[in-house]
Amino acid sequence: MLLFLNLLLELVRILAADEGSHWTYEGPHGQDHWPATYPECGSNAQSPIDIQTERVTFDSELPAVQPHGYDQPGTEPLSLHNNGHTVQLSLPPTLYLGGLPRNYVAAQLHLHWGRKGQPGGSEHQVNSEATAAELHIVHYDADTFNDLNEAAQKPQGLAVLGILIEVGENQNPAYDHLLSHLEKIRHKGQTTLVPPFDVGGLLPPEMGEFYRYNGSLTTPPCYQSVLWTVFHRKAQISMEQLEQLQETLFSTEETRPPQLLVQNYRAPQPLNHRLVVASFVPEGAFYSTGEMVGLGLGILFGCLCLLLAGYFIARKIRNRLGEQKSVVFTSSRRATTDE
Repeated sequence: MLLFLNLLLELVRILAADEGSHWTYEGPHGQDHWPATYPECGSNAQSPIDIQTERVTFDSELPAVQPHGYDQPGTEPLSLHNNGHTVQLSLPPTLYLGGLPRNYVAAQLHLHWGRKGQPGGSEHQVNSEATAAELHIVHYDADTFNDLNEAAQKPQGLAVLGILIEVGENQNPAYDHLLSHLEKIRHKGQTTLVPPFDVGGLLPPEMGEFYRYNGSLTTPPCYQSVLWTVFHRKAQISMEQLEQLQETLFSTEETRPPQLLVQNYRAPQPLNHRLVVASFVPEGAFYSTGEMVGLGLGILFGCLCLLLAGYFIARKIRNRLGEQKSVVFTSSRRATTDE
């Protein structure tokens, strides 16, 4: 009897643990309910965000992002996995980033997308406009932490590159290195191997213009540990490639009724007074903080100069008037004496 009770309690524990780790983007376990199970998902520095270009701060000293090793990821095949939430490619630590405050090495990349025939798909938005999809390349601070999981729980333990993807006229050969293998991992839990390729081809053609801010993972447990770099320029894929992404994968195991893996993106989260800096001056942006201070000091100095100039002009006019009165009075006295 005791053995039966222990087995029953163990079963309940396993089921409870499984229930706690189960999350989706919509429905009773959807993103609106994440904070109930994962409290940090309701914190005040969450990602993604809607980047309003008129509110960003231009930083002329922001170093350029420098991907190293992206064109030579080694000779070993890369693991491509359907985890039920996205398609994820494991990356070797020979890929790393320069231009950041720490030594961030690559761990994995994954994608977010929408549903065929419907707008949107990216997680980050710019001026409330989403793109068709978004690529995230995840790196961790290898000097401070042993692995990605440890780094993900610490402030700025992670650095993620966000690449907004739009539909163009031509097919993108770099993305075919991922999309051509999706048929082998249609169901949750399936994995295949991908020959190494130039990962740098997945990046936008111009990387000098980007936004940066402190945020979080965009999926549970939503740790607020990410230094985000979101590129202003977009990568392009063809409509055929986008539909391949939207129509191939399932969020369910092979033994369960198929459920299409679509709309796997989180809605923008409140900025909550966080600073978003840019390496360039976006169109329609306000002055940067330094420019505003300089402009204010310039206006103040100009006003003081005008006041001083007005004061000296008024003083000079008074002196001249005083001299004229003195001449008139002296002349009058002389005239009286002569009479």
